[in-house]
Amino acid sequence: MSADHSGLPRGIDHVGVTVPDINLAIRFLEAALGAVALYRNVTHTHPQQGPQTEKILGLPTGSVVWEMCMMSLGHGPGLELFEIHGPDQRPAVRACDFGVQHFAVYVDDIHAACTRFTKAGGELLTEPQGQPSLEAGPSNMFCYGRAPWGMIIELLSTPSRSRFDDIAPKPRYQPPARHEEQ
Repeated sequence: MSADHSGLPRGIDHVGVTVPDINLAIRFLEAALGAVALYRNVTHTHPQQGPQTEKILGLPTGSVVWEMCMMSLGHGPGLELFEIHGPDQRPAVRACDFGVQHFAVYVDDIHAACTRFTKAGGELLTEPQGQPSLEAGPSNMFCYGRAPWGMIIELLSTPSRSRFDDIAPKPRYQPPARHEEQ
């Protein structure tokens, strides 16, 4: 008899990110991470606002969803960008704040990825570092960077995976290699 998987997720579909300037964010993500803008679901000529929008998205009264853009980022979940204007906006969270505080992208060449990231307008918090603890291994490296609007993005490479995959109940996900069309 098979297990009941009804209601269980297949995986993460997308991550929503609010940015102060959607066009700047799109250009940065295209240049830094090779992301592709798929479509704009909301545009400034037809923004979403009002009590129903506020209720659906949990926004404070008076907020306006100015634009939304779904982006593809290699293999894996999409990034859904929101440009929202509201009465009580705050800067991006810090690593010590509750909630989602960063997302990580897998790269094959961390030094080239860091160069792209900074050329696109991002800021590295440090130079690439060796992965610590169970994630340590030959060529396993990571680096945190800050996007122009303050959000933290981790660049990571873990080609040597046996230390953690050998003890985990199932292998940790690793995106397949990227090809030119992605």
